[in-house]
Amino acid sequence: MTKHKSPKAAKAKPARANKRGAARTRGDRGEKPQTKTAALLALLARKEGASLEELQSASGWQPHSVRGFLAGTVKKMPGVSLASEKPENGTRRYRVRQATA
Repeated sequence: MTKHKSPKAAKAKPARANKRGAARTRGDRGEKPQTKTAALLALLARKEGASLEELQSASGWQPHSVRGFLAGTVKKMPGVSLASEKPENGTRRYRVRQATA
């Protein structure tokens, strides 16, 4: 027969940071934390758009994850159109535009 261990007294655990770290905490004014999606959309909304490298550094994602975000999330957003432009001898840049009806 197996012996059961006696339950230990519950100790108060010290407060820990959440899994996503301090970036997810609210500021002094109680504003919502900026999500990766919001940060990437802000880069894409700029006049010059954003390159894949800029989107990677802002999100911390791999290139295939950024492209998946563009294809799977941004392209499916209602009222938003995704444009991709690559000038000769240049870097491809992505931009979002409000779709015109």
